[in-house]
Amino acid sequence: MEYNIRFAVCGLRFVVLCGLVFMLAGCRISVSLTGGSVHPSAKTVFVATFPNNASLINPNLSQEFTTALKDRIQNQTPLTLIDTRNADYVFEGAITNYSISPIALQGNDVAAMNRLTIGVRVTFKSKFEENLNFEQTFSRHADYSSALNFTSIESGLMQEIVAFLTEDIFNRAFVNW
Repeated sequence: MEYNIRFAVCGLRFVVLCGLVFMLAGCRISVSLTGGSVHPSAKTVFVATFPNNASLINPNLSQEFTTALKDRIQNQTPLTLIDTRNADYVFEGAITNYSISPIALQGNDVAAMNRLTIGVRVTFKSKFEENLNFEQTFSRHADYSSALNFTSIESGLMQEIVAFLTEDIFNRAFVNW
């Protein structure tokens, strides 16, 4: 008798579990790993090339920044990149700052640490939700020892800063912070 009750309880659990699986199979669950959202009707995005208008020019920065922003949008949204400003979302702007400054002076007025700063002015337009449109300057920096040869670490510092900038821009446009 005890065996039959255990078998019945296990059978009941199995039936309930199967029922839940079949019910959930018909449901569509959408999860965003970034917390970002796009308008349900939005399908396209245009990212203009961001020219480097800073007083100090890194010849690779414009292309690297523009590509990184496109990659982040493609990897974190279902949007398709197009080459026209008639897209559902439009990103335009320019690199406005690329500067190196001392941040930690030693006793003999020599910098122990330097800071590379990159600033980008961004204009964002949404075809569906005009209240999300913005024009804003984003700025990030990375510090490095003045004992290091800047030309040997510049590319890595630039990539680090660009990653933070594109995250900030993405969050402002799609996460609404």
